[in-house]
Amino acid sequence: MPDLPHKHGVIVRLANGVLFATLHVPATRNALAPEVVAALADAVAQAEADPQVRALVLRGAGGIFSAGGNVGNFQARLQAGARADDPVAARNRQFGDFMQRLAALPVPVVAAVEGAAMGGGMGLASAADIVLATRDARFALSETTLGIIAAQIAPFVVQRLGAVATRRLGLTGERVGGQAAVAIGLVDQLAEDSAGLDALIAEWLTRIGRCGPHANRVFKTLVGRCGQEPVAPLLDEASLLFAQCMRREGAEGVAAFREKRDASWTARFDADTVRAAQAVA
Repeated sequence: MPDLPHKHGVIVRLANGVLFATLHVPATRNALAPEVVAALADAVAQAEADPQVRALVLRGAGGIFSAGGNVGNFQARLQAGARADDPVAARNRQFGDFMQRLAALPVPVVAAVEGAAMGGGMGLASAADIVLATRDARFALSETTLGIIAAQIAPFVVQRLGAVATRRLGLTGERVGGQAAVAIGLVDQLAEDSAGLDALIAEWLTRIGRCGPHANRVFKTLVGRCGQEPVAPLLDEASLLFAQCMRREGAEGVAAFREKRDASWTARFDADTVRAAQAVA
């Protein structure tokens, strides 16, 4: 499977139409330093631009998803002092730009969480469409325990969990384990361990692989507009999108259904393929 350029602690591989982006910064427990976020943004741009990409999988190497923001960088930014063009605010807002692009990515995003998903790491998971985790995973909005706030990830956590649960987590810094994360809607399904997580990722990617790649892109974009635009004109446009999809992939999909066969776009995954795509050495 081909590797895309590997830089700044993110390993990116393309396998069977799925882009795997694996955080690999062991010294900081996969913290989201600016250069790491920039590398993740490059992976998102690749998935946006390449029509052959059918999904993006985010995972952390070494049994840790992400410890969140790089606290070491926080101190350096504070030394710059406050001014009208506040560098602390500017850097924070850049992360928000990335989060918006990730959430709006028109292909399914799968977050596979082991170990810690703290602060910004929990934000990454919240922006995904499907969140899978090991039973011993731990999530927290830990920023307030440092006297700061979960600023740029807040809208995405609220969208995933609702305001009540987000307030509870953010106002207490509570750490939530895998089972509790399922109960509040943060995690969709649990695996017992890392090997089980590989198998679970393969299972969900196989489900995605049954869907028309173009139809998935159109549907996710349409859902993102629901609740943001007046219903009647959105439905007018949706009818045209439906007709376009029918003439594009729909003919093959309907034929495959009638002939009791797989559609031409069908892709299947197994745990070995997933494991290889996320290997760090």
